[in-house]
Amino acid sequence: MAERIGLTPPSRMPSLLQTVFALPLRALTWLGSQGTRAVAAVVFIAAAVPPLGMLLRPYVTEAIFGLLCISFMRVDLAALYSHLRRPALVATATAWTTIGVPLIVGLVAHATGLTARSHGLALALMLQSMASPMMASPALAALMGLDATLVLVTLVTSTALVPFTASLFAGLFLGDMLTISPPALGLKLLGILAASLLAATLIRWVFGAAAIQRHKQPIDGFNIIILLIFAAAIMGDVVSDLVAQPLFTIGLAGLSFAIYFTLLAVTTLLFRRIGYERALALGLMVSQRNLGLMLAATAGALPPTTWLYFAMTQFPIHLAPYMLTPIARRFTARADGTGAAAATSTTQGVRS
Repeated sequence: MAERIGLTPPSRMPSLLQTVFALPLRALTWLGSQGTRAVAAVVFIAAAVPPLGMLLRPYVTEAIFGLLCISFMRVDLAALYSHLRRPALVATATAWTTIGVPLIVGLVAHATGLTARSHGLALALMLQSMASPMMASPALAALMGLDATLVLVTLVTSTALVPFTASLFAGLFLGDMLTISPPALGLKLLGILAASLLAATLIRWVFGAAAIQRHKQPIDGFNIIILLIFAAAIMGDVVSDLVAQPLFTIGLAGLSFAIYFTLLAVTTLLFRRIGYERALALGLMVSQRNLGLMLAATAGALPPTTWLYFAMTQFPIHLAPYMLTPIARRFTARADGTGAAAATSTTQGVRS
């Protein structure tokens, strides 16, 4: 009877739902399987379609909240506890990214007179240095074949501290450059992080860690879509800025690449004793700063130069993982080879 009048029988509803959701699930799975290529493509799509940026700019906070939720819900608790039982490395990396980097940047900005000459650029650099690492850093490290667990654990500890360290350094170096007071900045950061952690915990409780792991690629695809929303939202004016002031815009792009690779190289060299593969993973994390978190905390009330610099940072953030993947694979292969050689040597020693 239901079929005769054009209604779907109840017995066929599950298969209908499966059909409806199958196509977007396959699309997300394909997108997630593209890895660093999709991440690199995001920045060009965002820059090439300015109207998309204007449409999505009001949703920056929601995009950051989504990225935070995805990262927190994918935390490997067993690996987290394992690393926390050997806290020296995690504590050192956390201190470097949350205290060392903003302290050095703040001192350099004041010593060179940048704070007096260009408030907008000085504010951008300080907010960048004060920010915690990007929540997508573990996923990017995994896509590159690096130690994502170490990145994730350090990310969690540094993110927990950033409301307090950001408030401290804002008070020390920013003065009246911010429209929000340092304590209010810290409280807003704490609120955003606490809310996203609570949401992620509820998601893990409802669906379970095993289901989250099984759907890794579709979640990666959804993560890339949110990255596109964020990148488009802050890059909506890039083309018009490039036309209006080409030298200044290109100069900011060059500066963003220079700072990114300086942080990457310095961090990798500082931690080289733990092996270049793991040191590069930490370098990737430190150079990938979560500027979106700062945008959300300040409600986007920032000077045009600050916005433009933040937009330019999207190029190294999205392109560097793709560019560095061959180097990461070389380090990983060397580490695996060393481990295999050590295992062979041990086996031969036991036999003799």
